[in-house]
Amino acid sequence: MNRTHFGIDLACMAGPLEQRLAAAEQAGFSHVTLWARDLANHPRGYEAAVQVVRESRLQVTGLQLMRNYEGLSGPAHEYKLDIVKALLDVCVDVGAPLLLVCASAAAEQHENALERAETDLRKLANLAVPTGVRVGFKAIPWGRAISDTQAAWTLVDRVNHANLGLVLDAFHFIASGLALDTLNDIAVHKIALVQLADFTVPFFQERALQNADHMRVFPGSGVRQAQVAAFVRHVHWMGYAGNYSLLVFNDDYRQLPAHAVATMGAQAMAWVNTQVLRGRLPLRRHPPS
Repeated sequence: MNRTHFGIDLACMAGPLEQRLAAAEQAGFSHVTLWARDLANHPRGYEAAVQVVRESRLQVTGLQLMRNYEGLSGPAHEYKLDIVKALLDVCVDVGAPLLLVCASAAAEQHENALERAETDLRKLANLAVPTGVRVGFKAIPWGRAISDTQAAWTLVDRVNHANLGLVLDAFHFIASGLALDTLNDIAVHKIALVQLADFTVPFFQERALQNADHMRVFPGSGVRQAQVAAFVRHVHWMGYAGNYSLLVFNDDYRQLPAHAVATMGAQAMAWVNTQVLRGRLPLRRHPPS
């Protein structure tokens, strides 16, 4: 693992798109995760925002975020398909190889919810093929049918599409209480991205609510350092050699200049690398502790 594996999500920082991109580059990151709103809300318009991204020396890890896609029917489903197609076009415009899709929190109630989600995700993966963009699916604790990593992997595995992968979010995984051994069932080549964050509090009762997501801090700065370190070492032990993205929603960070937050992110990047180096063993016969 080295700096080329690490990116920072632009949601970590406040300020104009140009400032956040410059801050990420100056802090030593090689790539960033964009949000579609970063482009759509640019004061000089979408085309200008795309040009800003293209002119930066940063690679784009992926584009956030398609919400509430699977499990709908009728006009609601058709509406979401139109949104998906537009987001795929955005991915192409900025050179994002991955479109992130989170499990639906608004899916309609069906007896065959898993089968319906499987059909919808397969359709999404097929839609993305001509664009050259891969789809990364992730669980969210407040998802209707898919609320943890284990369920998300079951769905991705059932779809069994080369263009669909799994996004692992350390914050959500640790909050779910799943054992690290749960990750062993995942085919490592199907992991599309790993997102990292630490916790401001050791436990929270509102784990299933969206506002719990705002209890994130950079890895190494929170109270669950041991669990985050163990998660990173385990994913590395599994053979994952893809990208990591720091994903932190934190109102305190967003009161600070972008360069200050990016510097904190760089410190977190160094901390994560240190944890992996500490956990490296001569023989990889057993998962790291």
